[in-house]
Amino acid sequence: MRVYKVTGMTGSECERKIARAITDQLGEDTVVRADFRAGEVRVDASADPQIVVFAIDSAGHTVDAVEDD
Repeated sequence: MRVYKVTGMTGSECERKIARAITDQLGEDTVVRADFRAGEVRVDASADPQIVVFAIDSAGHTVDAVEDD
């Protein structure tokens, strides 16, 4: 998994919005785990990080850092 540190997530609706944006870009079989309390989104490491960052940005949030888990 790759971890994306995200600012601006305030609740479960933000988690769903981000997860939907990522799966819309990469496909329904992409593993996405968003956690607003931790301020992070975990995505399958095989997913293109540029596409994931674009999807998170398009959902109205900002990626501060990307780390490999």
